[in-house]
Amino acid sequence: MLAQKLLSCLVEPVTLNGYELTVTASMGISLYPDDATNGQEMIRNADAAMYKAKGTGRNAYQFYTSDLNQHALEMLSMENALRRAIERQEFVLHYQPQVDITSGSVVGAEALIRWNHPDLGLVMPGKFISIAEERGLIVPIGNWVIEEAARQAAVWQNSGRLSIPIAVNVSAVQFRQKDFVEQLANSVRKHGITPNHLELELTESIVMHDVETTVEILEKLHDMGFQLSIDDFGTGYSSLSYLRRFPIDKIKIDQSFLWDATHDEGAGRVVTAIIGLARSLKLKVIAEGVQTKEQLEVLREQRCDEAQRFLFSPALVSGEFEKLVREWKPKYLG
Repeated sequence: MLAQKLLSCLVEPVTLNGYELTVTASMGISLYPDDATNGQEMIRNADAAMYKAKGTGRNAYQFYTSDLNQHALEMLSMENALRRAIERQEFVLHYQPQVDITSGSVVGAEALIRWNHPDLGLVMPGKFISIAEERGLIVPIGNWVIEEAARQAAVWQNSGRLSIPIAVNVSAVQFRQKDFVEQLANSVRKHGITPNHLELELTESIVMHDVETTVEILEKLHDMGFQLSIDDFGTGYSSLSYLRRFPIDKIKIDQSFLWDATHDEGAGRVVTAIIGLARSLKLKVIAEGVQTKEQLEVLREQRCDEAQRFLFSPALVSGEFEKLVREWKPKYLG
């Protein structure tokens, strides 16, 4: 009752210099003597509970439980391991083919990061990216991804084996770095590739934050020759009036819509609407998460441009990806 009362008091608007502001709180609670018997431990445990409240949506309270300490230790251990991974270059990129639906040929690759952990083996990004974001490590990891993708694009280009764009995911924090554009320019210059060999995938939440600044950055990147796409389209809250201002080349349909499109009329209509919207804006459309021939057929009927995921191939290390493309035969065209 006390926690609820405090939260309700804090949420009351306050006026500051003529502006009405609202503040919310995340509260952690530890109890004496069940949770700890001295002040330092009480505060530490309450702090762990507070972060749990933040993680469950904020503007809430959480009581301390013993498993929070275990979780905190695991987070600390993972953070330290990630810092070592950056120093020791334990990350590797795998590449998933992006396929032209009409011709069946491979027209691009998405670079997907993996952590080659010395003890755990190959760790998927779902296990560590959120921790990297929370602990301020996502920028150096993101910079490494761009650098490695540019290096690989140069290897393929110079050898004559492949000349396709490599798509890389860009985090919100990375995109807002003051030297982001400069870093990209330096990477392509260093490896001797043209910017159109890199495609930058940005989520809706990135492009819709501080729209004027975003437009300015995107125009710089587009003028330099980088390809730009909006990832997971349809899951955010894009304003169409702003969307037409962005110099975007491609929209990627979120896989959640595609999973349901073959048996849910509503989801199918969303896919149709997104493809229609993209065409009206003269944008290409790629669908991720294509798992079945039925899903591919839906996309073909709607004249979607490209597709990727396990129907064609999982993500592969560079050598295996080259072999895949070298031996590639157009799939599922009839």
